[in-house]
Amino acid sequence: MRWDQVRDRYPHQWVLAEAIEAHSSAGRRLLDELTVVQEYPSSEAAMRGYLDLHRRSPERELYVLHTDREELDIGEREWLGLRRAG
Repeated sequence: MRWDQVRDRYPHQWVLAEAIEAHSSAGRRLLDELTVVQEYPSSEAAMRGYLDLHRRSPERELYVLHTDREELDIGEREWLGLRRAG
């Protein structure tokens, strides 16, 4: 799904999303295709879900996002930092 489709399907939700297709440009991480792994009632629950899944599958490109955000603005350094966490 594209981000606009995620927002339509999961309004006003915290989601744990996985990038299926993504690329970097001008220091930003651009998510072309996403899949929602799980939705959560709070950011804390979403981060617990992220940490659990990241420990089990560190190779996956995962993000905790809130669907009220119209545009995703993910810095390349932020993404690299998350990918190396563990």
